[in-house]
Amino acid sequence: MNIITKWMKRTVMSALFISALLTTFHSISGVEARSIVQLQQNAEQADKDGNSKFEHTLKSVGVAFKFLKEAVSLEPKISASEAVAIEQAPTLEESIDWSQYQKKQVIATGYTAFYESTGKNPDHPSFGITYSGVKVKRDLYSTVAADLNVFPIGTILFIPDYGYGVVADKGGAIKGNKLDLYYETVDDVYNNWGKKTLDVYIVEMGDGTLTEEDLRLLNENEAMQVFRQQYIKSEKK
Repeated sequence: MNIITKWMKRTVMSALFISALLTTFHSISGVEARSIVQLQQNAEQADKDGNSKFEHTLKSVGVAFKFLKEAVSLEPKISASEAVAIEQAPTLEESIDWSQYQKKQVIATGYTAFYESTGKNPDHPSFGITYSGVKVKRDLYSTVAADLNVFPIGTILFIPDYGYGVVADKGGAIKGNKLDLYYETVDDVYNNWGKKTLDVYIVEMGDGTLTEEDLRLLNENEAMQVFRQQYIKSEKK
């Protein structure tokens, strides 16, 4: 009896799985399962009168099968060769002659948007909003805080081991040659930065303004995406 019950369960599960596939197939292609059986007959008729309806049906079936194949595929979206290319690509430090830029020694610390750094909790209306008005961001081009008399809003700096920092904020304790680098969590601050004295490179002095669109265009610059992928990869380690 147990064997019969087991086989009945397997049969029912198989039927449900096939039914789900056929339902998905129909919803994607607009072609019912029985239409596949008629394809051969329609093909013969299409040869005689050039039936475009059959061609449309065949194309829809092909699209649906492609969708189903992708839906059950376990292959990674990034090929092994692409992954190797990202791994072997030179870093920002290696790719650019930073000696062409003016450098300035600073004391750089890390901060977050949370209470420990800003005195604000997530329910505060200005939580995560910088002095410039843009939201804090950790990306290839991240938001940083500075003394605006030294580095005006919009200034782009290259900070070794951090990436590009765009001055978007200020702070009561950030006076003179000091920077506060944004991280998403306190753990990130302690694990990835802490406090360092180092030279940063002035890529472009700001004009006192910065918008979300400015920041988006910097991070989505097509030529910088290899470096951005390196950053994303390193952050996940």
